[in-house]
Amino acid sequence: MNLDIDAGNKRTKKQKIVIDAPAKRRKRGASLDVKKARAGWLFVLPFVLGFVLIYVPIIFDSIRFSFNEMRLVIGGGYQLNFVGFKNYSDALFVDASFVTTLLAGIRQLVLDIPSIVIFSLFVAIILNQKIAGRAAFRAIFFIPVILTTGLIASIDSSNILSSYMDSSTGIDNGTGQASTAAEIVSALDIRDLFSGMAVGTEIVEYVVGLVNNIFNIVNRCGVQMLIFLSGLQSISPAIYESCSIDGASGWETFWKITLPMVSPMILVNTIYTIIDSFTSSNNSVMSYISNVTERSGGDVLASAMYWMYFLIVILIIAIVAGILSAVVFYQRKD
Repeated sequence: MNLDIDAGNKRTKKQKIVIDAPAKRRKRGASLDVKKARAGWLFVLPFVLGFVLIYVPIIFDSIRFSFNEMRLVIGGGYQLNFVGFKNYSDALFVDASFVTTLLAGIRQLVLDIPSIVIFSLFVAIILNQKIAGRAAFRAIFFIPVILTTGLIASIDSSNILSSYMDSSTGIDNGTGQASTAAEIVSALDIRDLFSGMAVGTEIVEYVVGLVNNIFNIVNRCGVQMLIFLSGLQSISPAIYESCSIDGASGWETFWKITLPMVSPMILVNTIYTIIDSFTSSNNSVMSYISNVTERSGGDVLASAMYWMYFLIVILIIAIVAGILSAVVFYQRKD
């Protein structure tokens, strides 16, 4: 009898627990991640609409032109005749200057890109130190980015000083010889300095080219410098304090802490620099293809050249991204 009473009491307690338990309420509204995703799409919506409505038709026409021959129609308009890969074949085997210009342009840009990334990292490390007026120095290094875009760039194209810097002949300095930027190298005897070190001729030519091209390198490192600065400022000061307590030198701290922590920014800046350099209207390949467009019937040939150049740039980006991704260090937040 007592067993039956105990069993009944247990069932009553269980029933009370079930009855007293609050019912689960369904969450109303979207989660935080969904809201962030919607906000992101809202911000990129103008670009997506512009890309679909404006750029996609242009890209489609460019591909279509590269496989056709264009003939002007009397009274206005044009007619396209499909010729397959003839334009691509003419660009590679008939046009004698395209391949030469392409190889020379790629070689020059491949040499410039590491110098821009390294120089921007060096400047970012200096400007990240606690020095007086560092905000002003950051603005000074970013000013060339503003000066080389939009209306200011078109005004600067007629600048006499800019023309002098880009000129290979220079101006008469009264000595009977032309003064050019290349004379900086001979004045500092860089060639003699490196010849005394018994290094390769290629290294000498590379360093000499960097010295002569320092004006262009400084102009093109503003955005990369800001990206590196954001990466350097995201490193916790506690990490550097731990290294200092353990007796690590500044050189060791740079290679063991700073460089691995900013390696994702190195990947981003390298890809950005490749795209910015290869698509600039000032490089030799883009200028040559632009001149081909101005020829009679050169639109279709230029379209084929542009698409070959585009595929080469994509291939270079894929190779560089694959190599750098293998050594990039990502800090875990958990």
